[in-house]
Amino acid sequence: MCERASLAPGSPSLPGPDRSPDPSAPTAIGSPPRSGLSKLVRLSKLVRLSKLVCLSKLVRLVRLSSQTETRSPVFANGFLSKPVRLCLPVFAKCAPLCLPVFAKCFQCLLTLAGCRGFCPCSRLKCLAVVRSFPIFQSDSAAPLAAVDLGSNSFHLIVAYDHDGRLQVVDRHKEMVRLAEGLSPSGTLSTDAAARAIACLGRFAQRIRHLPHENIRVVGTNTLRKARDSQNFIERAEKALGHRIEVISGREEARLIYLGVSHSHEDNYDTRLVVDIGGGSTELILGRQFQPRLLESLHMGCVAMSDEHFPNGRIRSGGMADAENAARQELEVIEHVYRAHGWDTVIGASGTIIAIQDAIQELSGERGITADGIASVQRRLLDAGHVDAVDLESLNVERRPVFPGGVAILAAVFAALGVDRMTVSDGALREGLLHDLLGRVHAEDIRENTVANLASRYHVDTAQADRVARTATRLLEQASTGWQFRQVDAPRMLGWGAMLHEIGMDIAHNQYHKHGGYLLEHLDMPGFSRQDQHHLAMIVRAHRRKFPIELLRDAPELMRLCVLMRLAVVFHRSRATLPLPSISLSVRRSSIKLTLPKRWMIEHPLTALDIQQEAEFLGAIPIELQSGMR
Repeated sequence: MCERASLAPGSPSLPGPDRSPDPSAPTAIGSPPRSGLSKLVRLSKLVRLSKLVCLSKLVRLVRLSSQTETRSPVFANGFLSKPVRLCLPVFAKCAPLCLPVFAKCFQCLLTLAGCRGFCPCSRLKCLAVVRSFPIFQSDSAAPLAAVDLGSNSFHLIVAYDHDGRLQVVDRHKEMVRLAEGLSPSGTLSTDAAARAIACLGRFAQRIRHLPHENIRVVGTNTLRKARDSQNFIERAEKALGHRIEVISGREEARLIYLGVSHSHEDNYDTRLVVDIGGGSTELILGRQFQPRLLESLHMGCVAMSDEHFPNGRIRSGGMADAENAARQELEVIEHVYRAHGWDTVIGASGTIIAIQDAIQELSGERGITADGIASVQRRLLDAGHVDAVDLESLNVERRPVFPGGVAILAAVFAALGVDRMTVSDGALREGLLHDLLGRVHAEDIRENTVANLASRYHVDTAQADRVARTATRLLEQASTGWQFRQVDAPRMLGWGAMLHEIGMDIAHNQYHKHGGYLLEHLDMPGFSRQDQHHLAMIVRAHRRKFPIELLRDAPELMRLCVLMRLAVVFHRSRATLPLPSISLSVRRSSIKLTLPKRWMIEHPLTALDIQQEAEFLGAIPIELQSGMR
């Protein structure tokens, strides 16, 4: 069942019999008026809300828009063209529709709906039509780039998007061994940091010309563990010229699985994917493109080699100790994974590829078996030192960390009873590209994550939607004076509004604190640690005393929290009645609200709430002023 979509207060009216657009207005064939397009572009950056759409309304709006766009590719002889007719049933089957832009510019969206081809309804892609609009198409001249700041190696991959298919055009890898410079206390050594900064300076040459939205850079285990990571990240971002996201272990596992799945045949086998990195090992069970179990264990080839093979010496006792240490880490998951079972086992990333190459050199066999791993272990023990290992396939840079990786893989085979493993070309960086490609085509997994959390914690989505619409309107006005460079303001504010009452499922008393805690610690697919923290802070700070101690060093996030608080104030009654026209102006350290005098007189409680909010904000360097007109 679908609910009817309604236009937000203050939004443009739909064309009707008595409101025909001016036929003399200059417009490009198949395009809306320039003013409508500019409004669409602006609003597409500001509105990220979950809506319910009614198929009958969609068809009616498309037909109405045909009065002015009869030559648009949406229409053929005054009727819906075949591609659009084939796409529309998707909307009927999928009531929840996630649109970057909905109420204010729905008419503009429809005039842009030039489908490139039909969308198979069996896939139930809710965004099948929307993602085909020209405005959401990526610039074919600009490739996508992903940078993986691993604990052992840094990787750069560049690819072009050809209608959803990635064509890799450049790869670059440097062995940085960042984990080698991480002390037990969690500080990064000067040498390791210098190697990393120098590498990123070289990477910058390859990506500096690309649009920022076409690039993703992620840090993994070592940056998760480093106590002074923020200081390093700031220097690294300056060298690279792009924001760096630190992702959780499970998010790393999800991206690895995504990269591997896109590199293998799309069948219905259940896959066990194993990736041995420099500081962690990820194990994922899944089918097709959907992971079912995700784990990231605190064992990697760099740390394991440093601890059990000091100075490159390889002894039988060290090999046994390394395997036992890995078995201890695996003990917590092996029974669960064995119980689920799998059909195929796939290895990913450099360590496992190097082990396969060594096995092939020794036996001529392709693939990895327990016997093959044992033969590599014997070759290592016979050599006694990493520099003396007689394996032509093993490059000089990988030798210092190779014994630790071999021990970990031997433990994985033993603990999980693996017979044979094939090796994938895809891994984290390929997963990053496919995840980025999804965002470009309006299939952002973070939208699904937010919607799933709202459902799981029984959020009042009608109230959340009201708050989100008002917060978006406030942000649109505030953006004329406040700049948001470090925070993805439209998305964060929209997601914060959708989840601001998530803590009520635990307790109403101080629910904002419960909600902030949940969002800080939940597994949230698609979110980096920084973005998850930003979202948690918006929810934590949306009511009561302002937690200035948590936001003192984050002025942009503080401003978003203020806008969220005001949106919540306006909807405290949870009424469905439309709000009046709200005028908002901002300066560096002040914000002024102007509302109709009559409305303020008729809503004395809201006036009192605004006054109290001004008192709460007295603790931060942003003064709230209010007036009437």
